[in-house]
Amino acid sequence: MRYQNDLYKSTNPPQDEINNRSKHLFIAIVCALLIIISYIFFAAKPEQTKQENIALTIPDLATKIESTGQDESLITEIDTTDSGLIITASVDTPTHSMQSLSTIWHEHKVKSGESLSIIFTENQLDTTDLHKIIHANDISSKFATIQPGKSLLIGHDISGNFSHLIYKKSPYEELKATRLEDGEFKVELLEKELDRRINSASGIIHSSLFLDGQNAGLSNNIIMQLANIFAWDIDFALNLHEGDRFSVIYEKLYIDNTFIGPGKILAAEFINRGKSITAVRYQPPEGAASYYTSGGDSMRKAFLRTPIDFARISSHFNLKRKHPVLNRIRAHKGVDYAARTGTPIKSAGDGKITYRGRKGGYGRVVIVQHGQKYSTLYAHMSKFRKGQRVGSRVNQGQVIGYVGKSGLATGAHLHYEFRVNGVHRNPLTVTLPNANPIQAKYKADFLEKSKILLSQLAELTPTNFAATDTPSE
Repeated sequence: MRYQNDLYKSTNPPQDEINNRSKHLFIAIVCALLIIISYIFFAAKPEQTKQENIALTIPDLATKIESTGQDESLITEIDTTDSGLIITASVDTPTHSMQSLSTIWHEHKVKSGESLSIIFTENQLDTTDLHKIIHANDISSKFATIQPGKSLLIGHDISGNFSHLIYKKSPYEELKATRLEDGEFKVELLEKELDRRINSASGIIHSSLFLDGQNAGLSNNIIMQLANIFAWDIDFALNLHEGDRFSVIYEKLYIDNTFIGPGKILAAEFINRGKSITAVRYQPPEGAASYYTSGGDSMRKAFLRTPIDFARISSHFNLKRKHPVLNRIRAHKGVDYAARTGTPIKSAGDGKITYRGRKGGYGRVVIVQHGQKYSTLYAHMSKFRKGQRVGSRVNQGQVIGYVGKSGLATGAHLHYEFRVNGVHRNPLTVTLPNANPIQAKYKADFLEKSKILLSQLAELTPTNFAATDTPSE
């Protein structure tokens, strides 16, 4: 009987033991489930998020917001495609208030000949908004000076309403228009802080300013600046000689320690045929910066010595020259510059276009009148600069056309004439009138500030091709 009772006890455990076993089993099951769920959650999360990062157009996004309960803060990235505006959205993004509405951007690259009016029409924007932006304040007129190749960012709110316009003038400068609650626009110029570092270089001419400038470590931009500074005194197509020397002090621009491009030339010296010509950049308290000699005379002349960059002279001024096409003696009353078709031709001085069209053997011609005394002629153009006409005012150095071989020409070149009181003069030897010197009230300030730059120039030699960058003050 006792044996039976013991057997009974072993096959029928007490109720407390049964409850403990049940609890342990339940806990084990719960732990297993937690492990499985955790594995599924963490393993599937990246793929799930990737799949739910979907491209939505503006109407689709509104539908997605309604169906998910998410607000506009789910917008995390914006892109543009050929088919229109695309928003990359993630429904996993935490929701915020409706005030966190993101701007949806579309980038428009400015094309040659485009104006803001054309761009607004192409992008189906209201020209009334354009008028508001252009007349918002004194800064807003800069929107009218957009340049080909630069970017315009057009912003819309989530409802598709035009809200922002940004013009990227440079890597460190943006012009921004923002729509206000009353429908008007606030326009501001946003500038990143620039770190200007001073650099220097020097070299000897062996072949050309362009090649020897590159060998000295100069960028194309700085080489062009150098050519423009001395353009009134040196014809770089004719008057360069082996052994000529140049020295230059210039800026390099950085943002957050990242190089973004060259700045301005601060001082330069060119020794041409043993003659030293020095230029120093100076900006008076009132007025624009310009380049002056060490004595304060303007480097700028009323006319450029040559209206085309880095071209080769193919025919000189010669009143007894035999014409290459007509094969008879015919006075050559100008200078021919051989260059590739399409090379820009610049106006030699400030003036007004008095003729623009075809003129016999000259082909396509532009004539510019410079006051009462001087005029210049540019012939054999392949095409004229767009936007100009007879009566248009042009500035010195402004492009007026492009090299070609229209008319009686054996090859692509520019025929350039310089006239004084209607009489043809040799453009290479005629005495050019000077521009105004630095104002007397700024002369002392200029002389004081130019001392350091001139002393640094004097220390440069052609073997010092590139000096270490130093921050400017």
